[in-house]
Amino acid sequence: MCNPMSPPHVTNKHANTSENSSIVQHGSHSSYLHTKHESFWRAWNEDEQMFRTVKDVVTSSGSMIVVSNRLPFVLKRLEDGRLIRKASAGGLVTAVAPVVINGNGLWVGWPGIHLEDPNEPIPESEPGDITPTAGLKSDKVIAVHVDPDVFDSYYNGCCNGTFWPLFHSMPDRATFKLTDWKDYVTVNKEFAECTLTALRSLKKTKDTPQHEVPLIWVHDYQLMLAASWIRQNAEEEEIPCKLGFFLHIPFPPWDIFRLLPWGDEILQGMLNCDMVGFHITDYCLNFVDCCQRYLGCRVDRKNLLVEQGGRSVRVRPLPIGIPFERFVELAEKAPKVFSGEHKIVLGVDRLDYTKGLVHRLLAFEKLLQDHPEHRGQVSMMQVAVPSRTDVKEYQELKETLEQLIGRINGKFTTPNWSPIRYIYGQVSQDELAGYYRDAFVGMVTPLRDGMNLVAKEFVACQIDSPPGVLIVSPFAGAGETMHEALICNPYEIAGAAEVIHRALTMPEDERILRMNYLRRREKVNDVNFWTKSFLSAMGSLFKPEDHDDVGSIMMPAVTLDDFDEYLAKYIGDSHKLALLLDYDGTLAPIAPHPDLAVMPTETKNILQRLSNISDVYIAIVSGRNVNNVKEMVGIEGITYAGNHGLEILHSDGTKFVHPMPAECQEKVSALLAKLQEQVCREGAWVENKGALLTFHFREVPVHLREDLAQQARILVEEAGFHVGKAHCAIEAKPPVEWNKGRTSIYILRTAFGVDWSERIRIIYVGDDVTDEDAMMALKGMAATFRVTTSNIIKTSAERRLPSTDSVLTLLKWIERHFSKRTPNEINPTSYRRGSLAKAITKNVQMECDMSMLPKTVSQKSSAANSREHSDNE
Repeated sequence: MCNPMSPPHVTNKHANTSENSSIVQHGSHSSYLHTKHESFWRAWNEDEQMFRTVKDVVTSSGSMIVVSNRLPFVLKRLEDGRLIRKASAGGLVTAVAPVVINGNGLWVGWPGIHLEDPNEPIPESEPGDITPTAGLKSDKVIAVHVDPDVFDSYYNGCCNGTFWPLFHSMPDRATFKLTDWKDYVTVNKEFAECTLTALRSLKKTKDTPQHEVPLIWVHDYQLMLAASWIRQNAEEEEIPCKLGFFLHIPFPPWDIFRLLPWGDEILQGMLNCDMVGFHITDYCLNFVDCCQRYLGCRVDRKNLLVEQGGRSVRVRPLPIGIPFERFVELAEKAPKVFSGEHKIVLGVDRLDYTKGLVHRLLAFEKLLQDHPEHRGQVSMMQVAVPSRTDVKEYQELKETLEQLIGRINGKFTTPNWSPIRYIYGQVSQDELAGYYRDAFVGMVTPLRDGMNLVAKEFVACQIDSPPGVLIVSPFAGAGETMHEALICNPYEIAGAAEVIHRALTMPEDERILRMNYLRRREKVNDVNFWTKSFLSAMGSLFKPEDHDDVGSIMMPAVTLDDFDEYLAKYIGDSHKLALLLDYDGTLAPIAPHPDLAVMPTETKNILQRLSNISDVYIAIVSGRNVNNVKEMVGIEGITYAGNHGLEILHSDGTKFVHPMPAECQEKVSALLAKLQEQVCREGAWVENKGALLTFHFREVPVHLREDLAQQARILVEEAGFHVGKAHCAIEAKPPVEWNKGRTSIYILRTAFGVDWSERIRIIYVGDDVTDEDAMMALKGMAATFRVTTSNIIKTSAERRLPSTDSVLTLLKWIERHFSKRTPNEINPTSYRRGSLAKAITKNVQMECDMSMLPKTVSQKSSAANSREHSDNE
C-alpha cells in the first residue's frame, strides 16, 4: 500500500547496464572478509579453493537436517480446499535449500498455517516452479504442528515479547511471563521431537552409509532450547549426530542478558550444540562472557571456546551475506525509479522499534534545518514494511511515524518538492532493486540489529557509476563488517544529520573507492559463502585431526593455573581451608555399580597429604552410608558424612546420627520388600543404605526406564518417604528436614565454632543434585564447584568442572598453594573436637535444634527435585 501523503515518482524504464568500467573488476582481485579483531582478517582469492563446495562438505559429514521456525515455504489453502506451497523470500532459503536437496537431507519447521488434520500430506511443488525449494520433495519435509493458542503464546509472547526486545538491548520493552515461557518450552520440545523423528528416519535409510554422521542445523532465537532434548535423546538412543546453531539476531552483553529469568536454560540449550554461530565477534564474546558468568563454565576467549558437560563448544563469528549476483541481475533489469532531479536518501525497513525510523526522520529534519542548501535538492524515501500489525505497540509506532512525516513535510514542502516520500506496504524485490540502484544515499541506521541485509542489498544494486554512499549504524552487525560505509550513531540526531550531509557532498572519487571495496567484499562474502563457512567449520568437528590447530577447537585440560585467578586471592596466605568433597562423580568416576566406583590412587595419595596439612580440614559428604564411604576413601583423620549427612563420623571417632521417627526402620524394610517385588526387573535393583534406599535403573533398557521409575516413585511416596531424583536412580529419603546444606553448616560449626564463617575459607565440590543444597547454603561464604559431565544441569555453583580429573587438578593446586606458606602455629584439629563439638553433637541428637543453623539453610532447596545427579549422591 502506498501512502497518499507523497507517492513515489516513477519514470521511464532504465536500460540494462553492466558493471561500469570505472568499477574495479572482481575476477582479478582479492577481496577481504574483515571482522572487528585482527585475528579474524581473512584474505580470499577467488581462484583458490579455500572452501570445499557445499555438497562436498555435506557428503563428508552426512545428511543435513535443517530446523527453523518456519519451513522454507508456507502452505496456503485455496478456495477449493487444496493446499499449495507459497515461496518464502530470503537468502537463507536460497542458500540452504539446495544443500538439503543435494545432500538427501530433511527440513523441519512450522508450515505457516494451523492444519485441522496434522496428518494432511504436504503438497509437492507446482509444475513449472523454479524457486529454490522446487526440488524439496514432501517426504523430505517434516511439518511441526502446535496448538494455535500455545503457538501464539510461544511466538508472539515469548519470542517477540521477551527475546526480541531483550536481545536487541531494549529491556524496558521486554515482558517476562511464565505462561509464555512454559509454552516456549513446549514448542521447543515439539520441534526437538520432530527433529528426532527426522534423525531416526536417516538412521533407517538404506542409502545412508553407516559411517556418516548427520548434521543438525538449528536456526534462531525461536529454537534456543531444542538442542537440549535432541542431544539428550540422541545420546540415549545411541544415534550419532552433530549439532550446529546460528543466531540471526544480536546476542546481548551480560548486564542485559542477566535480566532474563530463564537465562540458565537458554545458555545450556545453545551449548548443547557442537558449534554456535553469530554474525560478528562482539556477539560471540558476549555469549562466551555470559556462559562464564551465568553458568560458571570454563571458557577460552582467544579461541572462542566454552566447556560444557565435558565437551568443547565452538563459538564462531560468521557474518551472513546475500545472494549478491541475483540482486545485480535485478538491478540491471529494474526500470528507472527516480528521475535524477533530486538526490534520494533511501531507507528500507520493517516497521519495528529496533530500526530507528523516528530517529532517522528527526536526523533528516535536522539536516534540512542546518543545511538549507539541501532543501528542494534532496528527498528521503522511506519504505516501511508492515510488521505485527495486531500489536498495539506497533500500531502506535506507525501512527507516530506518519505524524512525524506529516509534520516535516508540512514544515518544508514547496509546490515543486516534498522532503519525505513514504511507502507503507510490501515492495517486490524487482522494484526494490530499482530503488537501491537509483538512490544517492542508502541509510541503514537501526538502534540495534543482528546484521541488516538491506545494507548489503543496497551495495549489490549500486551498479551505476558514479555510485552512491552507504550509511550504517555501529549498532548493526553490518557496521562491524562494512568499514567503507559512513558510520552514523542514530541516537545522536545532530551528528546523524552531519553524516547525511557528508554523504550528499562526498567527492565522486571517494564514493567510487568506498563502493568498490564494499562491492568486492560483499560479492565474495555472499550467502553461499556464509553457508560454506558454517558447514566447513562444522566439518572440522567431524575430523579434528585434519585441523591445523586442535587447540583452537578443543578446550585444553584443566591446569593448576586455571585456579589461580579466583582461588589464590580468596584463600590468601593465612586463612585456614575447609575442603568439603562429594565422593561419587567427584573424587571417583561414576561407575555402573557403586562397588566399582573406586577413587584413583593419585587422588587418594594427594588427599592423604592434604589431610596432614595443619591448615586444611577435609570432610567427605556422600550419599553412601558412612561406613561404606569411609571404606572407599580409606583415609584416617578426616570427617565422613554418610546418607547425605544423616550420619557423621568425626575424625576423633565421635559420631552423630540424626534422630529418626520410631517407625522409620520398619517402613524402610517394608518399602525395600515392595520395591524388590514390584520393580526390580530388567536390570533394576535396590541398594539398602540403612537410613534410606536407592532404586537403580541404569541397566534397564532406555524405553523401559521411565515406566519403572514412575512405579518406584509412587511406591516411595505411598510409604511416606521423600522422593529424591538421581541420574538413573530414585532415592527413598526419611521424612526429616536434613540435607547436605545443613550437614555442611553443622560440620563447619562443630569444627570451627560459631564464628566459623569469619575464621576460615571453604571450598565445596560435588556433582550431584543433593550437593546443590550445600552450594545454596554456602552461597557467598564458599568457593563452590559442580562437576558436570551431563549436558543439561542447572547449578548454584560458582564454577563448573568437566570431570573427576579436574577435581584432582584442584586438589593439586590446593597442595601447591599451602606448600608455599608457613604453617600456622595453631592446628585446627585442636579445636575441632573439643567440648563444643560434643555439646553440639549431643544437642542435635537429643533435640535436633535447628537454631544453630543460618536461616538460609533452614529453607528447602527447590533444586533437589529438578536436577540430574549421580547414583550415590
